[in-house]
Amino acid sequence: MDSESKPQYRILVVDDEASTRQILDTRLSMMGYEVITATDGIEALELFHTQHFDLIILDVMMPKLDGYGVCQSVRETSRIPIIMLTALSEVKDRISGLDMGADDYMIKPFSPKELEARIQCILRRLEALKLSDSQFSGVVQMGSLHIDTNKQQVFLDGDRINLTHMEFCLLEFLAIHPNTEISRQELLQKVWGYSINSMIDSRVVDVHISRLRHKLRADEEKSMSIKTVHGVGYNLQPTHYEIAEHATHKNTDDLPKLNT
Repeated sequence: MDSESKPQYRILVVDDEASTRQILDTRLSMMGYEVITATDGIEALELFHTQHFDLIILDVMMPKLDGYGVCQSVRETSRIPIIMLTALSEVKDRISGLDMGADDYMIKPFSPKELEARIQCILRRLEALKLSDSQFSGVVQMGSLHIDTNKQQVFLDGDRINLTHMEFCLLEFLAIHPNTEISRQELLQKVWGYSINSMIDSRVVDVHISRLRHKLRADEEKSMSIKTVHGVGYNLQPTHYEIAEHATHKNTDDLPKLNT
């Protein structure tokens, strides 16, 4: 991107280490992003609530309010993509951020180039959704589950279900490939946008599937279920399936829109 061009995306970098903030600020700015930094969780939330951002890079271990608390607070109102940075060694600690709604995580010390690649993957997916250039654009109806891919909204028995950006992308991909066994690696490539050679922890997929099941559990017996295919991945099995191109939900215009 030309250095004189207006940045396409705004990224909030939250880390209490000055060296990390400086490195990410410099590298991401050189890529054409507008970067705003915060030194702790309290400052991060103040910036989040007063400015618009397209993505958050969020450290876990911080003073005043840690990354988990920030992520939980952000997810009360927003689907904005979040990549968490963690120096914690235990697996359960690494995926705690995913349980709270983060889209991805990286372990410190991390490769700046790898982080940049993951940022690009997420933002490319955001751009694709904005341009609606996917093969399918319309509504998927599975019994009482209603997925509006145009407005990126999901309804269960007429009530809006709040999904994160990545949860929606995952559900959308499964919904337009019903009764199909899809491997974790394929989901990482097609939903997260990672290359086939990327060394990505597949538990990222498992945690997002678990969150989807939890949020849609009231519908599993009457509309669909996400089955685990052992040794492979997942298979969405609808009991009732219907596609309506360019349809809209009768109540969507009256519902509050989440900040993305």
